[in-house]
Amino acid sequence: MQRATTLIMQQVLRQRMQCLVSNSRLPVATITQQQQQHRYTATVTSKQATPPPSHDWNLAVSEAERIVGYPTSFLSLRWLLSDEVANVALYLPKLVGSAHPLMKTAKHLLYNGKNTMQAWGLIVLLVSKAGGHAANIPDVEQDKSAGVLHSQRALAEITEMIRISHLVHNSVVNLQSGTQAGQDGTTFDDMSFGNKIGLLMGDYLLGQTNAELANLRNQEVVELISSTVRDFSESEFVGERDEQNNPLPFKPGTFQRPSLAVGVDFNEHDVHAPMSTGQVMGNPEQEWECRNILNAGSLLGKSCQASLKLAQQSEEMQRHAYRFGKHLALAWQACLDAEIFQTPTLPLDAQFSLVSAPVLFHLEHDPSMYALLEKGKQTVEHIDYHKIHKIVIAGPALAKTKELQCKHTAAALTVLQHFPATDARQALENIILAMQDL
Repeated sequence: MQRATTLIMQQVLRQRMQCLVSNSRLPVATITQQQQQHRYTATVTSKQATPPPSHDWNLAVSEAERIVGYPTSFLSLRWLLSDEVANVALYLPKLVGSAHPLMKTAKHLLYNGKNTMQAWGLIVLLVSKAGGHAANIPDVEQDKSAGVLHSQRALAEITEMIRISHLVHNSVVNLQSGTQAGQDGTTFDDMSFGNKIGLLMGDYLLGQTNAELANLRNQEVVELISSTVRDFSESEFVGERDEQNNPLPFKPGTFQRPSLAVGVDFNEHDVHAPMSTGQVMGNPEQEWECRNILNAGSLLGKSCQASLKLAQQSEEMQRHAYRFGKHLALAWQACLDAEIFQTPTLPLDAQFSLVSAPVLFHLEHDPSMYALLEKGKQTVEHIDYHKIHKIVIAGPALAKTKELQCKHTAAALTVLQHFPATDARQALENIILAMQDL
């Protein structure tokens, strides 16, 4: 019986082997025909116009990380894995399924894709290496393998942590009794719990940045970076807001300001002083620049400037570093603003900023759309985003936003030419060009 079973198994295996061999064979004529067809296709393709080369974002970032010895998009991962943050993060699963904005912020921070700007620390390190340092800096303060100073690497961590703490703090929901969120008893407990988690995490990260900033032992750098926290706070009080502090654009015609001959910015010789915001509201481009310099460009620009201050570079090079960081942040923000309007339909439950560049530009083109935005003065939940999205993509606002992005991209590339021609400068150029193709 056992012998019969063995013979049957051998026969089955032999049949399977024959089947595999027969299926793997192709007639010679067929192969030749396929090769000829492939050669013909390749010949025809080569005669067609070659499309312009596209710059891969992930490749550009990976190459930049290699240049500065920056292995991950989260340079400050050790901060996020600290015992304090880990203990708070244990309570995050309780918010899963709730509508608290903190969960969306956490997903935004952890998702390392083209929609995030987690590489701010990387930009600061690239500017540090591209600008170089003074010859009198002791060797013990230098990271020879990466070509940057240890203090510059610490500054890159501080930059990312300030930005993350700001995003976490912005996730706090207004639960006053007069607001809609405060009156909704079914979600009040979840929102209140989420606020506590957001405040604890944001305050801890911001407190850690203050301690690390003091360890740099450079008063000018401390003042410069501290002013970025002030700018973040000021950005929350620019223009009208709904009950949840979401920004709303000004009503067209309410503030008629003459077009400014110069761009909106801090005083070039004293970026510590607050920026004047009173004369820009009502002008779409200047208003957009004002909001986003305070909310993003200030941190990246002043961090780049502070990195060269630590390297004891000239004030002229420091100003070049500030302008580069500012224009790069604005170009990136214009890219993000335009992205959601490049699709014919808005994804389900998706929202966009009502002070994004396409919306502001369209309000200038068609002030009647403001009637749809007035419904959001109590809460933006009352606004029909799908209708506004459809109106905006049918107008000229998207093209103007692309022009705005190109303007700040060109400005960043122009400023970059003041830096020596190094691999770090080339990496910055590659990142800018890759951003254009997103």
